[in-house]
Amino acid sequence: MNKKAILYRMVTDEHICPYGLRSKDLLEREGFSIEDHHLTSREETDKFKQKHSVKTTPQTFINDKRIGGYDDLRDYFGKDEAGQTGTTYTPVIAIFSVAALLSLAYQFAISGEFVSIRTLMLFIAFSMAFLAVQKLKDLYGFTNSFITYDLLAMKWLRYGYIYPFIEAYAGIGMVAQLPALVVAPFSLFIGMVGAISVFKAVYVDKRELKCACVGGDSNVPLGFVSLSENLFMIAGALIMLLM
Repeated sequence: MNKKAILYRMVTDEHICPYGLRSKDLLEREGFSIEDHHLTSREETDKFKQKHSVKTTPQTFINDKRIGGYDDLRDYFGKDEAGQTGTTYTPVIAIFSVAALLSLAYQFAISGEFVSIRTLMLFIAFSMAFLAVQKLKDLYGFTNSFITYDLLAMKWLRYGYIYPFIEAYAGIGMVAQLPALVVAPFSLFIGMVGAISVFKAVYVDKRELKCACVGGDSNVPLGFVSLSENLFMIAGALIMLLM
């Protein structure tokens, strides 16, 4: 039996509705042939919404029944809610995974072997640099989250603005193999302050907070994974000083 759906979505020179494309893709994956109607102007879109008494587009119709927008369509097919909801470790896992693969690739390229103490140092360095970039994207948003648990930033707010630059400098310095005494003290300092702050907030005060490790707009919970960022900094500093 041929399954048919009618889709109305906004497609103009200035804007192509992403949820219209998602609705079209979902219908195709569910085996529907689609009568795809483009709403090519704001006026045409407004007339459509007024005619069907709806507030948004896209709108999908199946068997002469209006299903609704993209979320309604997912619900119609029994799909989970789109996008990430609630707390998640995905951003941190993604950064650590790419940093690990990059460190293995880099070490193999320069030495012909994958695993060595230098591989660990590269992993720490790349992780720090990637995490610093996440913070630097929105310093204000990062500091708003960071000052709620970092003990030094609570006392001296400007530390929250300096922190990502120190983290980036330490990570880049480790990759460049700069002298230990011009890199390690910075990494050791922010790592120790951070580790103490996270431990106190999570394990002593039992506070449920969002971690600023991947920026201020994340849903990463403050906890062991957050603590690991600081432990990596401490480990990297100690390895530099002892090598």
